[in-house]
Amino acid sequence: MNAVTTPQAPAAVAPEATPAPTMRKRSVGWRLRTGSGLSYLMLGVLALVYIYPFLITLSSAFKTDDEATNDPLRLIPQIWSFASFERLFTDVPLPLWTMNTIFVTITITLGRVFFDSLAGYALSRLRFRGRGLIFASLVAVMAVPGVVLLIPRFLILKQFGMYDSYAGMIVPLLVDAAGIFIMKQFFESIPNGVEEAARLDGAGVFRTFWTIVLPMARPALVTLFILSFQGSWNEFGHFIVSRQSPETNTLTTGIASLFSGQLGSGNEFPLKMAAAVLMTIPIAIMFFVFQKRLINTTEGSEKG
Repeated sequence: MNAVTTPQAPAAVAPEATPAPTMRKRSVGWRLRTGSGLSYLMLGVLALVYIYPFLITLSSAFKTDDEATNDPLRLIPQIWSFASFERLFTDVPLPLWTMNTIFVTITITLGRVFFDSLAGYALSRLRFRGRGLIFASLVAVMAVPGVVLLIPRFLILKQFGMYDSYAGMIVPLLVDAAGIFIMKQFFESIPNGVEEAARLDGAGVFRTFWTIVLPMARPALVTLFILSFQGSWNEFGHFIVSRQSPETNTLTTGIASLFSGQLGSGNEFPLKMAAAVLMTIPIAIMFFVFQKRLINTTEGSEKG
């Protein structure tokens, strides 16, 4: 007899499982998106905390005295008033303060850019005895709080007869330890070979510095210019101890006199905030103008 063959049932096909690498990529992508979202949220909160006081300042400048006193944290004034800005040019010698500030700031900024560059080049290129000690002294000066040096500056200015003069306000700030440090570090990043051709042509140290090395240090010069301009424009402590007469007031010392209540009774919040807003405008314009140039020069240095 022929054997009867029993047909076998087809084997069940198992469902395809999701590859483990794909699930892992989705998990990593979700974590990255979550982390980025939290980071942006935190940055937004920090930016709001940082900007909010300036918004209060800007809003208070356009308020009336009563509204600024009764509701100082309101961002949108109920009644827009320009009386505080008008008083700055009638009751307050703001034009005189501005002219003094512009003159002192430009002089200090140009002096710092020139002298800090010279000192930085000397410390990075010239070999002389005591060079390391001088650089260590500069670093030590950078670690000393500026307020500690105010009384010695006052005594020195009185001894040299420079107190309460433009010279006493400008000369002590013409050189900055931080600026020398910035320029020295940048000059050391420039290869020494770029100066060899100038030396072979008979160029001296200053001519090599002025015609060869200094144009290559444009990014550092722009950075130093921005920092020097901002620092001298907002300088307060040195101008307090180096001058006394109202004719030599700068914007910082003049606005400080407004906050001390020298114009009379009352809070005078709108007047003070309007002065602060006008003082901030040149710094903001300077930063945005030179920010683009700073980025361009930095990119050009990297390509070179």
